[in-house]
Amino acid sequence: MSGNTPVVLKKDKTVPMPHGSELMMLPQRKPIVYNIAKDKFEIIEHSPFDPKEKIFPVAIFNSPGYVNRHFCAYDDEGIKNLLPLFSYGAVGFGKNDFRSAAILVDTEPRQDLRQMPHKGVVKGVNQMQKKYPGNRLIRHLETCALQYGCPAGKNFFLKRYEAPLPTSTVCNANCLGCISLQTENNLCACQERISFTPSPEEIAQVSLEHIFHVKKAVVSFGQGCEGDPLTAFKAIEPAIRLIREKTDKGTINLNTNASLPRHVEKLCKAGLDSMRVSLNSVRKNCYHAYFRPKSYQFSDVLKSIQAAKQRGKFVSINYLNCPGFTDSEKEFAALKEFIDAYQIDMIQWRNLNFDPKKYYELMSKIEDGGRPLGMETIIKQLSKYFPKLIHGYFNPPLFNPIKGRHGK
Repeated sequence: MSGNTPVVLKKDKTVPMPHGSELMMLPQRKPIVYNIAKDKFEIIEHSPFDPKEKIFPVAIFNSPGYVNRHFCAYDDEGIKNLLPLFSYGAVGFGKNDFRSAAILVDTEPRQDLRQMPHKGVVKGVNQMQKKYPGNRLIRHLETCALQYGCPAGKNFFLKRYEAPLPTSTVCNANCLGCISLQTENNLCACQERISFTPSPEEIAQVSLEHIFHVKKAVVSFGQGCEGDPLTAFKAIEPAIRLIREKTDKGTINLNTNASLPRHVEKLCKAGLDSMRVSLNSVRKNCYHAYFRPKSYQFSDVLKSIQAAKQRGKFVSINYLNCPGFTDSEKEFAALKEFIDAYQIDMIQWRNLNFDPKKYYELMSKIEDGGRPLGMETIIKQLSKYFPKLIHGYFNPPLFNPIKGRHGK
């Protein structure tokens, strides 16, 4: 489905199920199927081959780097409870394997589980315990890597790619799909939020350890196990200064809701290199309906982006997409205007981790977006309109020939 529109899934619009993806059964829901003989869509509850056997829809949670073309087709009439906080891509079975209705947007193996051996992670944890016995942030990352299986945490201990720098215990938004704090709708957070704010020195230790040992290193504030990092500005700003006093190498990145423009401006002056802004929509009303900001407005987000761009910083948008809404006519038209107005450098295509039907129903009540154009169509069109715009999934390392930064 895309929004409320059912679509016949065909092989040429699918890829083999990506490694690391997971299949999920949708409890209580009924599958929507296409009856070839009758040439129509139908809702069924029992197996056509065994009327006594109940059947359920199956969705796919795709590996990082893949964008959902459609979400799984299902009927949830009369069901109030939301699905858990995952994305629910459409999936089918071919002759020999499962196939996902997904588009590959980033081939980098940064979060490929096959390249994260458990023994290597444990070895890295042991080394860091000996080297930094008093660093609370490293202890927190140990839990992330070993208990929650966090790929970012694992990468730090494996000395590769991007290291996480969680810092914030609170947030100034109340996102519907927050994965570190949920208090309503019978939803459970996927992980616990960090319970303390690391000191600037602890943050700098983690950052410098990573930067000095990893080629094209990226260190990032703003992780799934925290609130928004801008609320921890008093720790982050001096931490960035400490890092830059020691080295001009590495990329210091901020994943944020970009709610506090003055803080963003000061972080840029301190040595921040790039900023990734999370958005479910570039339309104010739809943005507010999902992020539910407590102490800021969408206009503040735009001011933060403008502040970073004026200082020559690399700005990505963490675009939380849901087929039928993200690729709707009005959202796509607004997105083109947004990219043109703010000269966005990159779109990181992220599948929205929220019940897709409930999300679409909510957004449609806020503002009708028109017909879905297709996720592949809008990605191709954006490449045509904005040839310099980067499409991907991960925060890229940057290169500054003047300061000698490592990266692309």
